[in-house]
Amino acid sequence: MSTPPILALALPSATGRVLSIQSHTVQGYVGNKSAVFPLQLLGYDVDPINSVQFSNHTGYPSFRGQVLNGEQLWELIEGLEANNLLFYTHLLTGYIGSVSFLDMILKVVEKLRSVNPNLIYVCDPVMGDEGKLYVPPELVSVYREKVVPVASMLTPNQFEAEQLTGYRISSEKDGFEACRVLHHAGPSKVVITSLNMDGELFLIGSHQKSKSHPPEQFKIVIPKIPAYFTGTGDLMTALLLGWSNKSPDDLASASELAVASLQALLQRTLQDYEKVGFDSKSSSLEIRLIQSQDDICRPQVRYKAVKYS
Repeated sequence: MSTPPILALALPSATGRVLSIQSHTVQGYVGNKSAVFPLQLLGYDVDPINSVQFSNHTGYPSFRGQVLNGEQLWELIEGLEANNLLFYTHLLTGYIGSVSFLDMILKVVEKLRSVNPNLIYVCDPVMGDEGKLYVPPELVSVYREKVVPVASMLTPNQFEAEQLTGYRISSEKDGFEACRVLHHAGPSKVVITSLNMDGELFLIGSHQKSKSHPPEQFKIVIPKIPAYFTGTGDLMTALLLGWSNKSPDDLASASELAVASLQALLQRTLQDYEKVGFDSKSSSLEIRLIQSQDDICRPQVRYKAVKYS
């Protein structure tokens, strides 16, 4: 008499389950390597899909690896669906390098929301920085016309916010107006993660809790650190997802906590490199993610949100 097969069963996540579709590097911390661990520390189950798998990030002299295409992404989604494993509370996306893959992401959003209509889609529209695109130009219109309308939270930098809105952001007022334009297009939460204005660096956030009321808006002034780091945008978006979901009605407090963790981590990274005599201005620094887990779990807020009125 044969023994009946044992069926696998995945328990539901009481704290939230995140599907994170981002890049992966064997060495270093960018994309999923920068986002998954912090979210797990904050209590989330995280299922990563690696849009690329590279030996290291592309800032090094060379890299090797593979790129996932849209059909391969959908095959993974179908595998999850076949086993009733498609219930997610959050979808997180970062760098996407082609229109075809971004179109497939939109199909994934639709599929996940057919299973959980309350799915929160957190989108970091990684397109460029400091006036330069590093994705094909045609991705901009796909983000603007198709992705922004279905996103729940958007975390662009200054340049990306300009690309998505057509606004030239040259003042705080411009930044807050750009947030309003993005709210009108879709997402209820917008965080422009870095703006450089008059020698200052700051974050601005905006939460449109109701279409009948103006958004709650704020800024956080952030000290500049004289170094360049990789993976910080991916980490910041993950932290914003983690903390904002714990306090869904208080985006300002969630942003304070995210900034606190990131600043402490960057200071530790800089100090560790300087201890071994490395010139922090000579190249980009790999963040000290594992060494900063206490700062991720228990951030000490030093930079407060200031309400915009």
